[in-house]
Amino acid sequence: MPFYFPNRTGKLIRIPPPLLLAILYLALILIGAVVLVLPIAVTHPISFSDALFTATSAVTVTGLAVVDTGSSFTLFGQAMILILIQLGGLGLMTFAALVLSALGLPIGLRHHSFLREDLNQTSLHQLVGLVKTILAVVLFCELIGSILLLTVFVPDFGWARGTWFAVFHSVSAFNNAGFALMPDSLSRWATNPVINLTIPALLLIGGIGFSVISDLWIHRGWRHLSLHSKLMLTGSAILIVWSVTMFAILEWYNPDTLGAFANPIDKLQISWFQGLTTRTAGFNTVDIGSIHDTTALMFILLMVIGAGSTSTAGGIKVTTFIVLVLATIAFFKRHNQLHAFGRSIGLEEVMKVLALTMISMFVVMTGIFLITVSHDGDFLDLVFEVTSAFGTVGLSRGTTGELDTLGRIVIELIMFIGRVGPLTLGFFLARRVPPRISYPSSQVYLG
Repeated sequence: MPFYFPNRTGKLIRIPPPLLLAILYLALILIGAVVLVLPIAVTHPISFSDALFTATSAVTVTGLAVVDTGSSFTLFGQAMILILIQLGGLGLMTFAALVLSALGLPIGLRHHSFLREDLNQTSLHQLVGLVKTILAVVLFCELIGSILLLTVFVPDFGWARGTWFAVFHSVSAFNNAGFALMPDSLSRWATNPVINLTIPALLLIGGIGFSVISDLWIHRGWRHLSLHSKLMLTGSAILIVWSVTMFAILEWYNPDTLGAFANPIDKLQISWFQGLTTRTAGFNTVDIGSIHDTTALMFILLMVIGAGSTSTAGGIKVTTFIVLVLATIAFFKRHNQLHAFGRSIGLEEVMKVLALTMISMFVVMTGIFLITVSHDGDFLDLVFEVTSAFGTVGLSRGTTGELDTLGRIVIELIMFIGRVGPLTLGFFLARRVPPRISYPSSQVYLG
């Protein structure tokens, strides 16, 4: 449902929901930047450019940082970053719907349309139920995560600071933001079993998608799950096993990463943590700048894939990648339809996947081109930075702090597109006009 607003002449201007949602996210970023530059929010003066980059990274739940979050911001500033992460992770309209529900106010049809776009749903049905599921999951997971993390941070920092560390990292992890209060992220606790279990669990639940969680809660059995849920769960499991195993194999003897640990159990813990977090959030327990180039290329692929739809993570999404694979298999088998788990996938979904993939490739390649114009650093590091921004992951090989003005603008735009969705960019560039003329088909030689 489009929305209409009067201009200065009184004429109504048509604004589609994707555009209006993008405007709302942009407004939240600007408000956050203004607050973060205030003296009450920082321990030392920072530029508006630093504040804008931090606010963009927080709202888009990315985690890339040009200033150290723990030392550059006061408790008020860190709390503001956490609020931006929560709003950006849940989605603005989801949060608005939660407020309306708490106040007992009805959610109108226009709000339903906003929710449908914000939650990437194709139907208006059961949106309120999905929002309530989101609220329950968010509160429960972040509370349990905070309690578990207390056992790690309180002994190290005391009750006051340790409690804040637990809450901050729990919220940051569930929203797949990757913001940490230590300069080296979570490297200090690389072999801590609580960190290696709690943080990945929060990332996994937050990144698998609220629609999948709602589906699991309602049906509680594999047989009755939707096709989307089955594809998401299967694809995620395969990617996790592959990324964890490959990270362990590639980095096992690297003296700057896994090779620095003598105990095989410690190496496996770190491999589990780093392999799981790569697609979703920028937490790290080893120096990402020291990983082999082969591992970095694997990370780039994982960051582009991302996590699940209606989740707090970015990327083209796991289901998109799976449909691309299924379409390739169907082509070589000369099948006219895609099949998975006893269900077929329609042509419209395949066309959407192709459009999403092409726009994503265009965004990433354009970002790489622009950032290499003004930076003469290592090409792989620059590619890593751009794909990390697009996937709203937040991992970096040390390039973020060296970005000039153009580089920051490019990364900010890519983080923004990665959060609102690449297809939103397509809605800006295209108009839906039904064809009036039907043309005869012809053959085009491909490949």
